[in-house]
Amino acid sequence: MLSINNVDTVYLACGVTDLRKSIGGLALIVQTQLKLDPFEKALFVFCNKQMNKLKVLHFDEGFWLYYYRLEKGRFKWPMTKAQALGVNLEELRWLLKGYEVRTV
Repeated sequence: MLSINNVDTVYLACGVTDLRKSIGGLALIVQTQLKLDPFEKALFVFCNKQMNKLKVLHFDEGFWLYYYRLEKGRFKWPMTKAQALGVNLEELRWLLKGYEVRTV
């Protein structure tokens, strides 16, 4: 189960991500493309090209990788930081409740 007691920030990775990547591949994206520390107290959220799957990377005494798939429908996922300003946070409230959201 996702323990987010020590999470300060949720980062939405704008654009699409190849979700065939595992923990190491996603941590590398966080470091090289997003220029962030994957070991910080944060959740890093990635979406696939079809906009129906999410992966969440989280470090808590080791890396955790969570996967969420919609059976029907699609996420309204931001492709750019500018689009992220218009994201309907109600659609992601199960993930964002009580946390600061930053787009990268």
